[in-house]
Amino acid sequence: MSRVIRVALGQINPCLGDLRGNIKKIISYTKSAEQAGADIVAFPELAITGYPPEDLLLKQRFIEDNIAALAEVCCNTGDVIAVVGFVDRTEDIYNAAAVIHRGKIVHIYHKIFLPTYSVFDEDRYFKAGNLCPVFKAKDFSFGVNICEDIWYPEGPSYIQALAGAELIININASPFYYGKAEFRKKMLCTRAHDCSAAIAYVNIWGGQDELVFDGASMIVDAYGLTLNEAPRFQDHLLITDVDLDESYKKRLHDPRGRKRNAQNQERPLFIVDLDCKTGKTKHTLQPSKVCPDMVVEEEIYCALVTGTGDYIKKNRFKSVCLGLSGGVDSSLVAKIAVDAIGKDNVLGVFMPSQYTSIESRQDAYALAHNLGINIVEIPIMEIYDAYTGTLQPLFDKLKPDLTEENLQARIRGTLLMALSNKFGYLLLTTGNKSEMSVGYATLYGDMAGGFAVIKDVSKTMVYRICQWINRVEGRFVIPERVLTKAPTAELRENQKDSDSLPPYEELDMLIEAYIEQDRDVSEIGDIKIENIKRVISLIDRSEYKRRQSPPGVKITQRAFGRDRRYPITNGYNRD
Repeated sequence: MSRVIRVALGQINPCLGDLRGNIKKIISYTKSAEQAGADIVAFPELAITGYPPEDLLLKQRFIEDNIAALAEVCCNTGDVIAVVGFVDRTEDIYNAAAVIHRGKIVHIYHKIFLPTYSVFDEDRYFKAGNLCPVFKAKDFSFGVNICEDIWYPEGPSYIQALAGAELIININASPFYYGKAEFRKKMLCTRAHDCSAAIAYVNIWGGQDELVFDGASMIVDAYGLTLNEAPRFQDHLLITDVDLDESYKKRLHDPRGRKRNAQNQERPLFIVDLDCKTGKTKHTLQPSKVCPDMVVEEEIYCALVTGTGDYIKKNRFKSVCLGLSGGVDSSLVAKIAVDAIGKDNVLGVFMPSQYTSIESRQDAYALAHNLGINIVEIPIMEIYDAYTGTLQPLFDKLKPDLTEENLQARIRGTLLMALSNKFGYLLLTTGNKSEMSVGYATLYGDMAGGFAVIKDVSKTMVYRICQWINRVEGRFVIPERVLTKAPTAELRENQKDSDSLPPYEELDMLIEAYIEQDRDVSEIGDIKIENIKRVISLIDRSEYKRRQSPPGVKITQRAFGRDRRYPITNGYNRD
């Protein structure tokens, strides 16, 4: 008779610091898992606290409250084995996973590999563990580890498998960037195959400040084949039956484990005995499924909606406002806001100047109509004249320049912030990564606001996402002319972005090479050397602006701020 274990993975969206709300979700999913006949239910990394808790971990009371919250979870687990991420405290604090059975914590695993790169800073807070526990029940065994631990080919999963673990439970808070899901899935399938053990991978989903988590929890068999997957960017209890005899059969045909097991173990093992076994009476599950891959535009859009929606809701805002210019960036941000919190909670503000075209007005109003949002109009000409009149004695005999252009942007920023203050709106800024990279934005003007939705999205990707939206919707949600007219800030007569910047296709190629790949001038080809040097100079000189920009959704591997930390004061000559 096959040894089949029913595994449940609770893919939840915790709110950082909302311990009460987080354990409510954990307890609810645990009860649902037990009702479904699950033998084990697992929840993500630091599910009790949310991730990443950062300097909340320096507060003693926060640590104590998280431990008390775990104790409440223990009282509500029933007969199912539960694996729950939390912050453990002994002589130090640890990123930990509690293994709970029949109301008691039978063991606590401490994360061994603490990431300190990219957006991670776990060495700042946690002490690393050094034990690789294997949990032995009457007729099955499993290992538990946390996130980064599974990325190492000969890390805890490998050691636990050598010690007999037939199933590895890996709990995660793995942040999103586009393309990562496919890469992560390949890694898990490889790890399962090499360890000859099934892997149950559970990840959080949702937004936390700049970070977004996509979920994508999954269960992989010992041959590296995906058994079941949770949908991305949503709550889900993934329940799957795993035949542990498949792990045993694979090991019979793979002699590598025997030879490796004869070598010295790199880390001490800890064996925990559990009084339970497979063979519970279980109802038939729905057929397992492998979720179809998302196209790049879709996964980025889902991440933007998730990150924006959670930033708004978790910070207890009810509505947002944004400037609608009739351009592509504000059009995309408005659409994201509508999908994140609903059309009735989004206000568009059109602020024409003497340079605003009739087409921009038409396109802004057409977008508002297509989305079903309210739009108000506040002309800025009289305010602009008042400002320039006040400054005229000081600016006398000086030609108009960027000062007058930036003044218009700052008037608009002031008006939008006034609406935000008076009515409690969160102001969404609409600048993209291409503009932010080279400083093509105005401090205290179009950079003013509370959340910069597309600050990590290149201009060319903005167009791609808008075109994808129209294809999916089967209509021009984003007005057709918005996607075909030349981009312009409309701050002077007949202005075009191309007056100040290279074509966006070229600019975005340069930005990817210099920022994402850290290439130097000599390593970037197919573009005139003078253009390369100019763009790189603009990127470096604009760091002071980016430091003062609002937070925004991270969707690339190298986002400004969280990932790329570049000094403002910098005398290094790249020439």
